[in-house]
Amino acid sequence: MESRRGRSIEVDFFRGIVLIVIVLDHIPGSALSHLMLHAYALCDSAEVFVFLGGYASAAAYTAVLAGRGENAAQMRFVKRCWQIYRPYLLTAVLTLLSGAILATLHLNPPMVDLSGWTTFAMQPLRETLDIAVLRRQPYLSSVLPMYLIFALGVPFAVPLARRSPLMALGLSVAIWALARPLAALFSIDDVADWAFNPFAWQLMFVLGILCRVQPVSERFHATRTARWLTWVAAIAVLAFAIVKLFVLTQPLPGTLKQNLSVDRVINFVVIAWLAAQFVRAGSIAWLAQRLPAVVTVGRTGLVCFVTGTLVSLIVDTATPHTFHGFRGTLVGLGGDLVAIGAVLMIARGWNGWRGPQSRTAANGAGYG
Repeated sequence: MESRRGRSIEVDFFRGIVLIVIVLDHIPGSALSHLMLHAYALCDSAEVFVFLGGYASAAAYTAVLAGRGENAAQMRFVKRCWQIYRPYLLTAVLTLLSGAILATLHLNPPMVDLSGWTTFAMQPLRETLDIAVLRRQPYLSSVLPMYLIFALGVPFAVPLARRSPLMALGLSVAIWALARPLAALFSIDDVADWAFNPFAWQLMFVLGILCRVQPVSERFHATRTARWLTWVAAIAVLAFAIVKLFVLTQPLPGTLKQNLSVDRVINFVVIAWLAAQFVRAGSIAWLAQRLPAVVTVGRTGLVCFVTGTLVSLIVDTATPHTFHGFRGTLVGLGGDLVAIGAVLMIARGWNGWRGPQSRTAANGAGYG
């Protein structure tokens, strides 16, 4: 996906797409969300986001390791934990504040409930402590505590993946297999409190790390086996789409996503293999070069994630829900275009505010 130096335009493009999709997926009236990955697969943008996070973290770690040594690389991710914790708190505050405003104005009751404001208003001190210690994460902030934990593990996971990829993969699969009892042991098995079981989702993160530090060689890609795998992956993707569209007519239990079920893993892996073939062919780079605004979103990941929570909430509140059929689709599409435009403008504004020097330093330090 990239050269050994510098950022990958393909990774930033995929991250930008995923961040925009996350915003759309959290707008209940979105029209475009019906065309997103979750509509045709058992996995969704969350797997892509976490996988790319592992890939980018491995790239950042190895870059700092090569330039400044092991201690600097380790400290980079200790600092990264604080860089993630602050946006997590900010996202939690913005979510609760939005819920309070909506409750005061008697607007969008479903979003008030999702924000957690009602519970917070009844026990503010207890809820504040629970949020601070990651025991409870308000709506849309739940992925960030998982990233914080993963950042702590990068200095251990990346060297192990470089030294012994099979051991790294085997250990990750073992932890994934024991995810539910481990979550129960640490009392994070309640979907309402931890939407993502980190013991399960670390598998996606580690797969991203392995793809960065142990990429499939071009020699293998040129073999008949690789071509056979591509055909198998294409058939599997089609089969999963048929199952999702015509067999699974009811929503699946939330625990399957929370604990990263095996069918989600398989569906993601076959999609990722096909995506890698498009990357190798240069199609993704060609597309990214013609959509630089999306690449900018990918390069301002945390900022767009945090502000995207507000964008989705504001658009959902401002979009009328009284229309149905074709008119309702047009209204939803209008809200989608506003949300996409807002995210693109936020990324461009933040990128411009930071300045060329800051962007250069960030590119050398890793993926934000």
